[in-house]
Amino acid sequence: MFKKTIVCLLISYNVFSTDTVTVTTYSANTSQTDSTPRITASGFKIRKNTTRIVAVSRDLKRKYKFGTRVRITGIGKHNGVYVVRDVMNKRFTKRVDILISRKDKHTKFKKAKITKV
Repeated sequence: MFKKTIVCLLISYNVFSTDTVTVTTYSANTSQTDSTPRITASGFKIRKNTTRIVAVSRDLKRKYKFGTRVRITGIGKHNGVYVVRDVMNKRFTKRVDILISRKDKHTKFKKAKITKV
């Protein structure tokens, strides 16, 4: 009974809530970012071979703050756990951008799921 109560409380406080988002990919270069492509909005410095970083749209920023670990599913080989380190341009909503290397192919996934870890 005690475990069931705790789980119900966690769910009611949206601890395990999942959002449906569009996931796109980006690389750290000036054509896809601002004038400082190697520094994220949180101040994190992107080094060579840095992976598992995401940018969230501004409407999701309050829920997924900088440093939050998130699990993203529904995006094929990119499924996994990422850390929120950046924020997207204000024109985007319900969107997450995954940092990939310049060699990888850029893709877009609709109806992906994002959950706090």
